[in-house]
Amino acid sequence: MKLTTTTCVTVDGVMQGLGDPDEDRRGGFERGGWQGPLWDDEAGAFMNDIYARADAFLFGRRTYEIFAGSWGQMADPGDNAIWKALNTKPKYVVSNSITEPSWADTTVLSGDLAAAIEELTSKPGGELQVHGSGALIRWLLDHEFVDEINLMISPVVLGQGTRLFPDTGLDTLLEQVESRATRTGMTLQVFRPKGRPRYARADA
Repeated sequence: MKLTTTTCVTVDGVMQGLGDPDEDRRGGFERGGWQGPLWDDEAGAFMNDIYARADAFLFGRRTYEIFAGSWGQMADPGDNAIWKALNTKPKYVVSNSITEPSWADTTVLSGDLAAAIEELTSKPGGELQVHGSGALIRWLLDHEFVDEINLMISPVVLGQGTRLFPDTGLDTLLEQVESRATRTGMTLQVFRPKGRPRYARADA
């Protein structure tokens, strides 16, 4: 399976608390719910297409608990690609504290994570998808497990909050696969990691 990540971020890279003012107030974050006013049908279609390609999901603990408490508790709304994928496909959560997950078809990964990821991605299929899960995505990028990156960039600068990419970390060259903007100014970007970047000399 191909390992893909999907993250909603602001222009300054913040991914925290996109859905609701009280979704995630860690670190005194006070600007949650920033994505909703900018969401439109094109962004929704882009996200639906992503979920429709999923063969399995990989979550960090916090994102898993948010999803399990929302999508996992929701009755089948009918024709909803996200609900269908999340509630019918296998789910894997990286956690040392979750021992008995309540969301059906969930497996806890608590041992050698690199070996577990290698085993999952070696299986036939379409995509092993990571949604949200910033700390996990950073770890996967550092260990070069990510095959494709979906970024949904909202035209807003928050000035606070947890960012997708750290201030210091591994440098990575990205190949742009797709780029378009919605009517609200949200940009939908798809990238593939291409190894280390090259750096030009100022006098070259």
